[in-house]
This record gives sequence, structure tokens and C-alpha cells, in this order.
Amino acid sequence: MAKFSVLLCFSLLLIFGFPAIGSATKEEIGMYELKKGNFSMKLTNYGAHIISLLLPDKYGKLADIVLGYDTIKEYKNDSSNFGATVGRVANRIAGAQFTLNGTLYKLVANDGKNTLHGGPKGFSKVVWKVKKYSPEGRKPFIVFAYHSFDGEEGFPGDLHVIVGYKLLGDNKLRITMKAKALKKATPVNLVNHAYWNLGGHNSGDILSEEIQIFASHYTPVDSELIPTGEIVTVKGTPYDFLKPNTIGSKINKLTNGYDINYALDGSGNDKLKKAAIVHDKKSGRMMEILTNQPGVQFYTSNTLYQKGKGGFVYEPHGALCLETQGFPDSVNQPNFPSQIVNPGTYYKHQMLIKFSNF
Repeated sequence: MAKFSVLLCFSLLLIFGFPAIGSATKEEIGMYELKKGNFSMKLTNYGAHIISLLLPDKYGKLADIVLGYDTIKEYKNDSSNFGATVGRVANRIAGAQFTLNGTLYKLVANDGKNTLHGGPKGFSKVVWKVKKYSPEGRKPFIVFAYHSFDGEEGFPGDLHVIVGYKLLGDNKLRITMKAKALKKATPVNLVNHAYWNLGGHNSGDILSEEIQIFASHYTPVDSELIPTGEIVTVKGTPYDFLKPNTIGSKINKLTNGYDINYALDGSGNDKLKKAAIVHDKKSGRMMEILTNQPGVQFYTSNTLYQKGKGGFVYEPHGALCLETQGFPDSVNQPNFPSQIVNPGTYYKHQMLIKFSNF
């Protein structure tokens, strides 16, 4: 009977995914909520995703303002990176390779001949460990951790990574991403890939939303969206949002829409600076993003066509992304700010997102 009980327990552990005695710990995939009054968000440790963010409009009506899915299974099959933490190196790396300290590293190509968002199994497709979790209180927060091994998707060196989400007073969200390189130098560029629609995730396109981007220069790209290496002025181009304007005001001058990196004004130090402000006049919701990173990728979900939460179909321009980041392909562009993290040193990416109503 005792042998049968032990065998039964062992079988149940295997069936439900819990670690068996003597085995390596296996992380469970779960959903977690942070709540501060009527300001709340849900997350999962699968890909350290933001699943939802509820915020009142100027009339006090709550709406979920990030695109996403209802189930973890859908996130596993997702190719849009809805709300994901993207890495080890977000954005594009030309030719899926780079040279560092005399060694050529070949990565896994997943965007034609290039690498995009860390490869086909980047940080958005792994299970993170929940290190700390406080769902309510004065400053609700959660901290996810992941150990990226040497050679993962072709990148050199072991890397310890943590991502923290914290709700602050006055409807503020702080996102902190940190990484420590162990034995080898490696590039690191972590990004939060939330798709925002301030009218609500199921409210239609974002072309009438007003945006201001605090960048007088951008990095032009070729036909494969790889930077040319230039850093040019936005003046006289459809990329000029130094003064607030609707997203749709200039989008017809582009082939598909916006998918470009801006060189933020005031870069060159680790202090928070304004990246962008977005305002949806119909709902009154406003979002201001500050960061310590040198760039921000402005993307208007140009090719999006995906069934999301509640069965709603997200279509092109159904959301915008503002991915604060290092410059794309910086590992192959010596004039771009470096993303190399040396052994024993730290990478730190901070975002502060302020929500309000007007």
C-alpha cells in the first residue's frame, strides 16, 4: 500500500507539472494582479507579459487599454509580443550576427535573414520565476526573474535578468528591467512591448489619438527595417512629432505606418527623460512615458490582424507601441550608443508611465 501511495503521488506530480522529489524546480505558469483603487493590471510569468491594464476615463468608466488574449495558450502561440518582455536583444540585428571582442556570434534568424526581438524563442517565450509579489497596499508590485544561459539563441554568456512592475500613487506604473552579465560580455536591450489603445483595447484604431515624441532626430532604415547608421533630423519628415499631432495626420505619407526608432533628446545620462505623451480626446485618457534609455520605437501595429480578448479582432493601427530601448542593430553600428554589458556589470532600464485624464 505504501509503495502504491508513493507511486500515485509521483504520478500526480508529473501529470500536473509540479516538481518531483529530487528533480530540478519547475516554474508554474500563473496570472497575477496588482491593484490600487480603480487602477489595476494583470500579468503572467510566461514572458513577463502585461495581460491587462484597467484605467478610468474622464467619466470614471473603466476600460482595459492594452491589447492581449484571454488565455496563456494564446500567448504561447502569439507572434505579436502583446505586452511581452522582449530580449535578450530587442528589435533587429542585421544578418543575424555580430562580432564582439574578436569573436563572430551567429544568431537564430527569424525575420528574413535578420534576428528580431531575441530570436524565435526570446525572453517572451520562456517561463520566469516570481521572486516577489505584493498584490495590494501602498505600492503593489511583482518581480520576475530569468536566467539566460550562455549560447541561448546564439548570444554569448550567462545573464541574470529581473523585471519589476510597481503601481505608484496618482495612477503611475514603474517598470524596471535589470540584467547582470556573468563570465562573458554580451549585448542587452530589454523592451516592454505593450500595445496601447487609450480608448480601450476594443475601441478601434488609434489614428485620432494625439502624440508628442520628444526627439528631434531618428534613425532611418532600409527596406528590411535595418538602420542605415545615420541619425537625421525629423524636421520636414512625417516623423516630426515635436509638437502634439494626431497619429493619422501624416501616416498616409508612409508606406504602411510608423515603425521607427527615435533618438530621444537629452540622452547621454542615466536620468529619466520624457519620451512621449499620448492623448485620446474622446476618453480623456493621457499617457506620459519617461525613460533612461536613448531611444524609443514608435510602432502603429501596421500589419496586425489577430483575434484577441473577448473574441475582438485587432486590425491594423488598432494600437500603438512605444518601446523605450537602445538603438536597433547597435551591435553592428559603432556610432550608436553601446548595448554591451561586461562581466560583473549591470544593465538597467527604467520606465515611468503616468496616466491621467483631461
